[in-house]
Amino acid sequence: MKYARPLPAYLTTRYRGWKATTYAEDKAWYRRLAEDGQHPRAMVISCCDSRVHVTSIFGADQGEFFIHRNIANLVPPYSPDGKNHGTSATIEYAVGTLKVAHLIVLGHSGCGGVEGCYHMCSGNAPELEDSSSFVGRWMDILRPGFELLPKGDEAMRKRALEKASVVISLENLMSFPFVKQAVEDGVLSLHGLWNDIGEGGLEAYSPDTQGFVAV
Repeated sequence: MKYARPLPAYLTTRYRGWKATTYAEDKAWYRRLAEDGQHPRAMVISCCDSRVHVTSIFGADQGEFFIHRNIANLVPPYSPDGKNHGTSATIEYAVGTLKVAHLIVLGHSGCGGVEGCYHMCSGNAPELEDSSSFVGRWMDILRPGFELLPKGDEAMRKRALEKASVVISLENLMSFPFVKQAVEDGVLSLHGLWNDIGEGGLEAYSPDTQGFVAV
């Protein structure tokens, strides 16, 4: 593949620093992880947004979380006849092979994907309506959430759509037969979270109130 290039110098420098400090100080732990394989207790489905640092939020170490990231932390409905279902394949592996006990959907404030969906559904992003738009077709998963948004100012409605992305993903997770079975058998629990990046806040979805409450 002739287009691949060497790493930028700043990344090479950072890697060497990590290898000489963090890795060197805990070499036995890394080797144990390599030899014993992974046994994460939880899977996290989060947004690709570079500001969402899942392991930092929970103070997690290597081997604790099985993490899948995509635009707007969305889970598509179960569709075995579809193609290239990266998210669905990751869920299947986490639940069926790794036997995770918890499956967490983590949304966040200022989500660009959610904002794109908002503008697309409002008729203000025709480029996303084009059939060739990967982002637009992915955000179609969230379109039902837009149609149920309450009245209010744009900022409030966008935040509501961010949280709807979490709830819709939880509902879609239950359309997967193996997820539904694991939940009903009591070996898997689903959790919906929303992170306020600027304030460092974390809210969890409560089925009792059908809303989000501070953690």
